[in-house]
Amino acid sequence: MVSTRHHPREFPSPDRAAKELVKSPTTTANSRKWTYTPAAALTIWLLVSVPLVLWDASYVLLRPHSMPGGRFHSPVFTPYALYGTIDYIYGWPAFKARNGFTAAQTILNLVETAGYLWYLAIVYVYGTTVVSGRGSQQPSKGLLWLLKGDKVVAGRLNEYFSGYDNVGHNDLVTLVIYWIIPNGAWLVFPSYNIYILGGEILSSIELATPRQKAGRPKST
Repeated sequence: MVSTRHHPREFPSPDRAAKELVKSPTTTANSRKWTYTPAAALTIWLLVSVPLVLWDASYVLLRPHSMPGGRFHSPVFTPYALYGTIDYIYGWPAFKARNGFTAAQTILNLVETAGYLWYLAIVYVYGTTVVSGRGSQQPSKGLLWLLKGDKVVAGRLNEYFSGYDNVGHNDLVTLVIYWIIPNGAWLVFPSYNIYILGGEILSSIELATPRQKAGRPKST
């Protein structure tokens, strides 16, 4: 004789059970959510550096019209009248010698600046987008490795191996105030921002990588 137990609730019909299964949300160990907010130091640096780079590039690419005596020199490019006598790479000696380093570095600066603007656009358009799931690839985070530092180093190495041909005529005080400190800023701040971005990349990789469940692996 077979005994049966009375169930307190009636079992739902197969159709109803299937509908409830579809509606119920599923959560997996791989489902992760994160948002991206740019570091304040990085944002401030970009807001300062991008206009300066565009100003500098305009001076270089408009030479000789942007140089002293040129029709575009005053008032926009007046500070370069002094700087061109301190660093000849921006002055008449390098221009008359057809030194291409200045223009080549400027083109790289513009490419880099385009990357900065792309980064800012991605961050402030998609920066609050939530990414969920292992395979999500929405553009919620734009990462740009700052390349300013290597060009500054290249410029300093260029001076070293040329015997300081462009700045060697300056006294120490002038060199420190007008050449070493300004160029040092373009090395220190980008390096710091690279450090910040590196940490953000590692954090993003950690969030996007699924973690294994605790416990011993099942034997087959």
